[in-house]
Amino acid sequence: MSLNKFRTKSPWILHYNAGSCNGCDIEILACLAPKYDIERFGMINTGNPKQSDIMLVTGPVTKRSRERLVDIYSQMPEPKVVIACGSCGCTGGVFRGMYNCEGGIDQYIPVDVYVPGCGCRPEQIIAGVVEALAILEKKTKDMEGSVKLHNDPIEQDGQTNRREVAAVI
Repeated sequence: MSLNKFRTKSPWILHYNAGSCNGCDIEILACLAPKYDIERFGMINTGNPKQSDIMLVTGPVTKRSRERLVDIYSQMPEPKVVIACGSCGCTGGVFRGMYNCEGGIDQYIPVDVYVPGCGCRPEQIIAGVVEALAILEKKTKDMEGSVKLHNDPIEQDGQTNRREVAAVI
C-alpha cells in the first residue's frame, strides 16, 4: 500500500519567515494554540524541509533570505505546496519598494495558495491550509498517473527503440 494516500490526512507544514514583522508569525502560532489547535486535524509544524509537504511562508523576500528560501524549497520532496501568508508574502506589502526587499514570494518560487491580510487571522490560515490540502491531493494523483503502453518497440539497426512506447494517461 502506498503511503501517499495518508499525506493529505496528516500534512507536515514547514513555516519560513522570509523577513516579516512577525505579525503573521504570531497568528500562525495562534493556530497551534488550544483555541484553534490545527494539530487535531493531523497537521504538524515541522522544521525539516525534507519531511514537509506544505511550505508556509510569511513576509516579503529580502535580499538576505532569497537564496535560503529557494534552497529550502528545492529540498522539499515532490509533490509540495506553497502558501504565501499575509500581504507581505503575497505582494511585498508595506515593505514593497524598500532597498532591502525584493517583493512577494511568487517572484522566486511557485505559490499555490495566497492568504491575504496584514496579520491574517488564524481562521484564514486554516482555510488556506485546507485549500492547500486539496491541491496536494491533486498533485499526488497527477504524479501517480498510470502509464499505458500504446505502441510496440521499434527495431532500428538491430537496436530496440522504446522511446515512443509509453503514454501518460
